Amino acid sequence: MKGGGVILPGQTIGVMGSGQLGRMLAMEARRMGYGVQTFSPEKDTPTGQIADREVVARYDDEEAVRDFARGVDVLTFEFENIPVKSVEWAGEHCVVRPSSRVLGVCQHRIREKEFLDGAGIPLAGFKAVGSGGDLAVAVAELGLPAILKTAAFGYDGKGQRKIEPGDSLVEVWAPFVGVGAVLEQVVRFEKEISVIVARGVNGETATYPVGENVHRNHILDVTLVPARIGVEVADRARRLAVEIAGKLELVGIMAVEMFLGRDGRILVNELAPRPHNSGHFSLDASVTSQFEQQLRAVCGLPLGNTESLRASAMVNLMGELWEGGEPDWAAVLGMAGVRLHLYGKKEPRLGRKMGHLVAFGGDVEEAEGLALRAREVLRRGEGR
Repeated sequence: MKGGGVILPGQTIGVMGSGQLGRMLAMEARRMGYGVQTFSPEKDTPTGQIADREVVARYDDEEAVRDFARGVDVLTFEFENIPVKSVEWAGEHCVVRPSSRVLGVCQHRIREKEFLDGAGIPLAGFKAVGSGGDLAVAVAELGLPAILKTAAFGYDGKGQRKIEPGDSLVEVWAPFVGVGAVLEQVVRFEKEISVIVARGVNGETATYPVGENVHRNHILDVTLVPARIGVEVADRARRLAVEIAGKLELVGIMAVEMFLGRDGRILVNELAPRPHNSGHFSLDASVTSQFEQQLRAVCGLPLGNTESLRASAMVNLMGELWEGGEPDWAAVLGMAGVRLHLYGKKEPRLGRKMGHLVAFGGDVEEAEGLALRAREVLRRGEGR
């Protein structure tokens, strides 16, 4: 394996995965003088459009993975659903950050929750479920309503089902047969929040201001920064994120999704050991974006300043926006205080993230109002 020292501009970053998170990482890496290569089963991808080299192969193609790793100086990933074995193969030829251990914990909901529980991190009640009988026992213990989720390879609301009193557990379990699942208590929360935390090779950490998140159909819709919470709550949330990053021995960047309960408690919901949708504001509103921070961390460089320059709101642009035809880009670009990001995806589909908008204001309410108006302008072509 190549040496694990500092990886400097001019050297090459390898990205496993090729979606919009890799695209934005590649753009920051290119700005800072790095070469970029990406690996995924698809071609002409959001990341591939920016990278110097796009390798198209299956993640379980050992020869292709090893060949890719030999051609880069450090490998990172832009989503979790990559076989741990593939990352281990790559680690025999180049530096891999975060480690395969981090990936293994965070890509599997049961392992993730057992890790958090064992580390003393507060989270909602949960039970591993492997059969219909297990589900009945878990429901009896945790109560209803509850949420049943696949243990692995779920994101953006995929692979989950809310269970209400009176639902047939036989019918609920049918789609989960053979895949393994976890049942989670429903949390009565005041807000959903998240913290983006970075940790360097020397244990240095940095956190971004807490984001306040609103989901629609289990997919993030709006993020406001800073979250409308008290200073003490924000400090607790950031400390929790740092504690988790340390116990994972993370080298890279991670999103920690949390619930702020009505009783003031903070419960950790999920971990994502890579840049996160709720951190997109940082490209436009922070001294150092989450993507540059990921690059700094995995390359062994000092972490950047996470200060926010202004209040901001991020809204996702989903495939539904195209139902009435091409959105009116010119109209929204005529609105002061709005930034447009598109991901280079050719086919808009329902539930597919095609881009996002970031808007700014004197406070988050003003920023949110502008962001939501801008999205409506795209839909209806009104605005100047």
